[in-house]
Amino acid sequence: MRILLTLLLFGIAQSVFGQELVYRAVNPAFGGDTFNYNWLLNSANAQNGFNDRSLREDLSTLDDFAESINRQVLGQLTRSLFTAQLGDGLEAGTYSFGTLALEIFDSAEGLVVNILDTSTGEQTQIVIPN
Repeated sequence: MRILLTLLLFGIAQSVFGQELVYRAVNPAFGGDTFNYNWLLNSANAQNGFNDRSLREDLSTLDDFAESINRQVLGQLTRSLFTAQLGDGLEAGTYSFGTLALEIFDSAEGLVVNILDTSTGEQTQIVIPN
């Protein structure tokens, strides 16, 4: 009985075939076919949700000037708010500017500034090295 079972298992094992798997890259940057380049680029551009705002060809000179003045006024207002709230320099503590919450503290890496937008929940961290 054991001999028959052993012969049966060897017979099945002999009849099973394996297949060799071969990886072929699709992206031409990783060795794939160069004819895939246009398809990959068009696919990536179709999925891109960002707009290129650096192209300012549609703004007239007057609109560009008005935008420049607006940026300067907002920058000066921001500097005066920071000076009024923080004084001459950044000191450890918690500060609030409208919907922005700033937390400033010292660490081994340097001065750390955590910025939290309380309306959206977005946050960022700035580390100023020693």
